[in-house]
Amino acid sequence: MGHSGAGTVSHTADILFQKETGTRFGFVPYRGGALALKDLLAGHIDMAILDTTTSLAQVRAGRVSALAVTAGARLSTAPDIPTVDEAGMPGFRVSLWHGLWGPKGTPMDIVAKLNAAVANALADPGVRGRLANLGQEIFPPPQQTPEELAAFQKAEIEKWSPLIKAAGIKPE
Repeated sequence: MGHSGAGTVSHTADILFQKETGTRFGFVPYRGGALALKDLLAGHIDMAILDTTTSLAQVRAGRVSALAVTAGARLSTAPDIPTVDEAGMPGFRVSLWHGLWGPKGTPMDIVAKLNAAVANALADPGVRGRLANLGQEIFPPPQQTPEELAAFQKAEIEKWSPLIKAAGIKPE
């Protein structure tokens, strides 16, 4: 099973997959998801859990099979790919998400201006279309606030920290 590098979302997802399925297999670390995908396409590895930005174009081209998306709902831009729940692994949720952070102590008026600019960009149909084409799901506007990002980040840390510690993953 290939992954996009030690300590990445792909690596921790692989560890969670083994834990949830009770399976054991070797991991092949790569310097990024694109290299893992290249070896998956060439048949050098059997599977990989990769982000849609890396893999969706190859799925659409029919060069690789998508078994499931690790989200609670099907992707709007790839509705034919089942969720992990539908594929038989209920609750196996792994997401790659993005946030915008600034230095500690950034004045709140600057934070508000940056947040408004990002929210406006994410509301633009052209931007939404490009991100959707990459398989990126955009959080609804009420979840696009600094407070919601902080709460989401805290929940993600609580979810993944025990698995990361148990696996002995160290930052590089």
